[in-house]
Amino acid sequence: AGAGKIPESLGLAVGAVFLVVLILVQQAHGLVLRAADGEARWWDAWLPGGGRAAGEAERRHLLVMLNYDVSLASICFMLFLGFADDVLDIPWRTKILLPAVAALPLLAAYMGGTAILLPRAVRALVGVSLLELGALYKLYMLLFVIFCTNSINIHAGLNGLEAGQTFVVACAVLSFNIQQLAGRAFDASGARVGVDLADEHLLSACLMVPLLGTTLGLLKFNWFPSKVFVGDTFTYFAGMVLAVAGILGHFSETMLVFMLPQVLNFVYSTPQLFKIVPCPRHRLPTFDPKTGLLHPTPRPDGGPNLNLVNLFLRVFGPTTEEALCVRLMVFQVLCCCLGLVLHILMEGRYK
Repeated sequence: AGAGKIPESLGLAVGAVFLVVLILVQQAHGLVLRAADGEARWWDAWLPGGGRAAGEAERRHLLVMLNYDVSLASICFMLFLGFADDVLDIPWRTKILLPAVAALPLLAAYMGGTAILLPRAVRALVGVSLLELGALYKLYMLLFVIFCTNSINIHAGLNGLEAGQTFVVACAVLSFNIQQLAGRAFDASGARVGVDLADEHLLSACLMVPLLGTTLGLLKFNWFPSKVFVGDTFTYFAGMVLAVAGILGHFSETMLVFMLPQVLNFVYSTPQLFKIVPCPRHRLPTFDPKTGLLHPTPRPDGGPNLNLVNLFLRVFGPTTEEALCVRLMVFQVLCCCLGLVLHILMEGRYK
């Protein structure tokens, strides 16, 4: 990234812009939803009582606005805690639980179902289609948030890697949302019924668009050679946005397939993360100034550092930082494509 001073924690600026844009999107979504439910002109919603519908339509509007509010609260909370980590250098064992604190607004205000649809093979064995989890579903949501935020944070260390993986996953999520919305716009007979403005995939898409825009701007300056560093502020913020989209959009299983590299990196890193083997504070590759290549780094006990970055260097050999980042991004793209294809092939068959 050069020898000069490089600004750090630029994820704070990206997160702030994201929050402002999402608030504007929320207001626009609310106006259009009120106008559609009240069968009024969209500008009537600005007038006192204009475009206001009662009963079910009002409940739909309030639920959509609540989902936006809890999204904003959790994302803003995570953005603050990520910046606090950059400034205070919080120990790993403490900061791994920071997302649990930021997820409290989401857990407290969650009004969706807590039952899961069982796979068809399991239904034949247990005799039921839905399994009510109750509080266990809230625990799953909490663990999902902790995973999404920390998984991006530990799959890092190269110029452009944090922003790049976020951009790729967000593109996959948006493509999935559009595919789902397009499918639901037609009934079983093929007649067009239009898009439900309260659909959870529309909310997820509204989260992804500003995330893509802000991340792309950051990636332009964070790509090798980096002019800015994203910091834990961005990794926690980006992970929380993806977690909120997966939970409120009810596609956390698909999200985990999109994030398969992060899942593999977490599982592979488990022995070091839980101190089963020695784990240095930083597990970054070693740079050889003579060749300009990166080499995998050993642990203090002589064994290999257990993460995908070092694994790729051991498997494919020493390479430049930019080339290594491109290889990891290609792997991320392939996993996202796999997730989209699997969902299309298994939709209506698996569950």
